[in-house]
Amino acid sequence: MALMITHECINCDVCEPECPNEAISLGPEVYVIDPARCTECVGHFDEPQCALLCPVSCIPVNPAHVESREALWQKYLRLRTINLQN
Repeated sequence: MALMITHECINCDVCEPECPNEAISLGPEVYVIDPARCTECVGHFDEPQCALLCPVSCIPVNPAHVESREALWQKYLRLRTINLQN
């Protein structure tokens, strides 16, 4: 599963620098999470750092991007390989 940021976001900028996959960026109104890069911190941490640190708890699971833990692990490995090649 990828996470998403809801419109309750206050643009505090706490989440973006904590994302190990650089999946979070500033959107037109609030921060957004790229589901192709979000692994819910699988491979890096035991729990998603953005959701853990969010002061307004506006980062739920994105129901449009449901993935198993194994799928998240495979995405992490794919992203890691891409990063090592660059």
